Amino acid sequence: MYILLGLKNFFYIACRMKKKLILDMDTGVDDGLAIMVALADPDVEVLGITCCHGNTTLENVLKNTLRVLQACNRLDIPVYRGCASPLLTLKQQYPGTFYGKDGLGDVPDPDAPGLELVQKKKAVQAMIDIVKENPGEVTLVATASLTNLAVAVQLAPSFHKKLKALYIMGGNIDSRGNITECGEFNFVADPEAAYVVLDRYTCPTYIATWEFTVRNSLPWAFCDQLMDQKTEKAAFMKRISALSREKAQSLKRLFNSCDSYAMVAAIDDSFIKESEELAVTVEVDGTYTRGMLVLDYMHLLKKKNKAFIIKKVDLEKFKQMLINSLK
Repeated sequence: MYILLGLKNFFYIACRMKKKLILDMDTGVDDGLAIMVALADPDVEVLGITCCHGNTTLENVLKNTLRVLQACNRLDIPVYRGCASPLLTLKQQYPGTFYGKDGLGDVPDPDAPGLELVQKKKAVQAMIDIVKENPGEVTLVATASLTNLAVAVQLAPSFHKKLKALYIMGGNIDSRGNITECGEFNFVADPEAAYVVLDRYTCPTYIATWEFTVRNSLPWAFCDQLMDQKTEKAAFMKRISALSREKAQSLKRLFNSCDSYAMVAAIDDSFIKESEELAVTVEVDGTYTRGMLVLDYMHLLKKKNKAFIIKKVDLEKFKQMLINSLK
């Protein structure tokens, strides 16, 4: 009997499917921690990281992604070069500086991996191919501007139908901007791309908005607990986050790893405790509202595809997954 039970458990573990993720990122400090959260989870398989403009230049994003992977001893994960500019390059761009000019706190790293490790295949084609090879199994986590995703659905119109789900960090629900009067950084960085994605993608879509992450910020005492762990990963994160921490504290903000909320939601279904499902779009023309997420409470958009706006989450689970990421 004990032998049979042992075999049963063995086959259960052997057959358990890992969650397959593609991470689309503009790797700065916040994306870096989110990557570490995914890599630390034994039930997650990261199939690739596609890079996009945003927090810093695309070249820096590629370098930063490799630096994070090196800190985690996971340079085996393929990294792909994505879009270097928005869909409409004539529009004003908003380069990020909160995490430093290079996106990782402007901390020198003489041992950083070289860009020769970046895959020859371009990010958008890699996305399309990976999802085609794993139909209905891949969850896409997008924590950058949505340019790569918009181009993917233009090149492969059925791409979104083969995704298991899409998790986005971006947009805002109360007209509260963090880069313009009413716009959140990722959506403002490419409003047209955000519009295309929210209009075309019909897979289950979850959005962790800027105000949501702010309301669920954590005390700096927890940040100390997180980054004072005696590991190389924690030491790495503490170094690269020193500049953004100083800026955040000068603005009287709490610790907010905004991209990690979308990542944890994608990994653990039980993390989201309350969400609101409704049609959404993005303002692309407004003088003050360009890039703002629009919530259709009056059902005027007549859209069949809707998104889940994350409202409440299990913060204790969130904190534990952050702790695990730097162990």
